[in-house]
Amino acid sequence: MDLEDTLLMMPGPVPVAPRVLRAMSKPMINHRSAEFAGIYTDCREILSSVFQTKNDIFLLSGSGTAGMEAAVGSVAGNGDKIIAIENGKFGERFKDIAALYADVVPAVFEWGLPIDLEIVKEKLEEGAKAITLVHNETSAGILNPAVEIGKLAKKHDALFIMDGVTSVGGDNVRVDEWGVDIAVVGSQKCLAAPPGLSVVSVSERAFEAMKDVTKKPYYNDLLAYKKSGDKPRPETPYTPAIPLFYALQEALHIVKEEGMEARIKRHRILSEAVRAATAALNIEMFPQLNEYSHYSNTISAMKAPAGIDSEDIKNDMKKRGVIIAGGQERLKSKIFRIGCMGNVTARDVLSTIQQLEIVLNKRGYVDSLGAGTEAATRVIDRA
Repeated sequence: MDLEDTLLMMPGPVPVAPRVLRAMSKPMINHRSAEFAGIYTDCREILSSVFQTKNDIFLLSGSGTAGMEAAVGSVAGNGDKIIAIENGKFGERFKDIAALYADVVPAVFEWGLPIDLEIVKEKLEEGAKAITLVHNETSAGILNPAVEIGKLAKKHDALFIMDGVTSVGGDNVRVDEWGVDIAVVGSQKCLAAPPGLSVVSVSERAFEAMKDVTKKPYYNDLLAYKKSGDKPRPETPYTPAIPLFYALQEALHIVKEEGMEARIKRHRILSEAVRAATAALNIEMFPQLNEYSHYSNTISAMKAPAGIDSEDIKNDMKKRGVIIAGGQERLKSKIFRIGCMGNVTARDVLSTIQQLEIVLNKRGYVDSLGAGTEAATRVIDRA
């Protein structure tokens, strides 16, 4: 397989622009220098507009999971209660991380089903220091109701900790308006940078809650990041992955050049095109929705057609030069997922649908080619 000719259409990592890759080849610099402080400050300023927040922004050398652990571990200690909402793999991960630091009250729903807000409300009424939510649950392709969870958290005086790993930078995320106390994003998703960095926004309310925590993470202590970030020459508390900071800065400049409104619109249109194509091919979307949940605009999760293992679809697509994702754990062999993250283009989406049609035709599921591509093209052209 020629990696340079392979199309990544999975839920991250995503293709990285050549100018971002070139940025990583810059010489090493002193991470306590004015040069690094300038990069760090530039990234934080652009990210503030991406997160739509006035809260502090920090960059951690570690993937989105590191940001999740920093968020929970910095605010919760023994005896604190955290409500962990789960309706997919990454909600389960947030729950497992929280259990390392606090007493977890799980709010578990079947993967791909909408969150029952009444159940969440009942659990909050019993009291909790914080509540966790995965905004965009990529394992199931469902966009969860951050606005409503934020309102419930505020009403019951609980910190709202949100995994925005696959929504920030590609979908509408309003950290301040939604009352998100800590939000997390990963560099390799909608920001279209290489893997290895996470970004965390932290409210003053969350910082206050951290002061009473006696046993916090060492490397991922957000108070340590604040202390270093507040210096006249901002820095990270520990040695950062400098090439990744170069790359993220360049990727954020691409985001800024496009503009967030246009970027969000592009993600939505292309995901709608994928959904239109699969509908034309009689493929059923996996998540079930209610009035508060929506299909993800950065990843589409579909049920494998009857009689076909989704792993076979994934492997067939790989042979044709397109990398998509299958299902995770209990969803393995049952669903396949097509990503629309980062700097994805209409050509990328149409190429993916064309190859999917060929794969389904060879497996006897569709008799002729073109219906999916035509449906996707109509959506794209209409926009």
